[in-house]
Amino acid sequence: MGFVVNLLILAAGLALLVKGSDFFVKSSASIAKKLGVSEFVIGLTLVAVGTSIPELASSVFASLNHAGGLVIGNVAGSNIANIGLIAGIGACLAFVKTKREMIDRDGYIMLFVACLFFVFILNDLIILRWEAAIFLLLYIGYVFYLFEAKPKYKGKYRFRDFLAYFYKFRYVVTIKSKIMSSINRKKRSELEKKEVRQLFKAGLIKDILILIIAGAAIVFGAKYLVNEAIFFADMLKIPQTIIGITLIAVSTSLPELMVTISAVRKGYGTIALGNVIGSNITNIFLILGVSGLIYPLAAIKSTLFLTAPFVILMSILLLIFIKSYWQIRRIEGIIFIILYAVFIAALLYVVI
Repeated sequence: MGFVVNLLILAAGLALLVKGSDFFVKSSASIAKKLGVSEFVIGLTLVAVGTSIPELASSVFASLNHAGGLVIGNVAGSNIANIGLIAGIGACLAFVKTKREMIDRDGYIMLFVACLFFVFILNDLIILRWEAAIFLLLYIGYVFYLFEAKPKYKGKYRFRDFLAYFYKFRYVVTIKSKIMSSINRKKRSELEKKEVRQLFKAGLIKDILILIIAGAAIVFGAKYLVNEAIFFADMLKIPQTIIGITLIAVSTSLPELMVTISAVRKGYGTIALGNVIGSNITNIFLILGVSGLIYPLAAIKSTLFLTAPFVILMSILLLIFIKSYWQIRRIEGIIFIILYAVFIAALLYVVI
């Protein structure tokens, strides 16, 4: 009976986490639009980060519980699932068209992130706080680079431009200028005050309330999901990393799957694939960065010899498939799904 109760709590936690994330992203997008934020900015921030909220919330709670194996398993497993399952299923439904800048900038950054993850766990199977800080700094630099580079390079920015932007600390200058402009901003004019009143009349308060409730649902959902995942890992005597790679990773990847299926069916292949690549970058940079700062993250040997190399392999294959026809074809989608099945089978073989 206790087993059934724990299973129901696990399912309830997952439901709260996924649906809470869904409403969180929708209300955030609504608020952003009413405040005059462009769709481009919304796409770069809310869609990429928003679909990674389940991974972020569950990873933070896992890190607070010193369950670093769950965090690493969740992130690595989600990245493999994003390509193997989500991009694979999306390509099976329809050809996923792409653009060259996906390779030149985000694609190579995704591969760079995967390789850096492997390097950080190579020595001692632990992501230390200073390594997590590097991830987080890279993510901050990446986000500001996206905003700064768009008008400068007019869509022609490349991976090497991002590296130059980061190691020259240009994002620090950007942050400083934004803060100073906010401090020196003059008082709102009467016209601006009138616009604010109109925003509240347009349902801004409702959106904010939904945002708060959705945020609470995410917090409680993540808490119960992680607690029950740890319970089942201990009960079944399975390493936490394996639970993270399978159960948690697939469950928290559901938002990416829904976004991808919806985008592909509507003919927005670029958005679908951008969501996958953006989520993979966010998962390692942001989630491992935040979680690792809370508490160092320990991995297991199978992460070093199987999971991390598989993340790199899937990233390389995705770039090759994109560059071959500038679209992900159905046959390539099937290859991704088969490779994901092979990975899960190999993982279970290693554990058993």
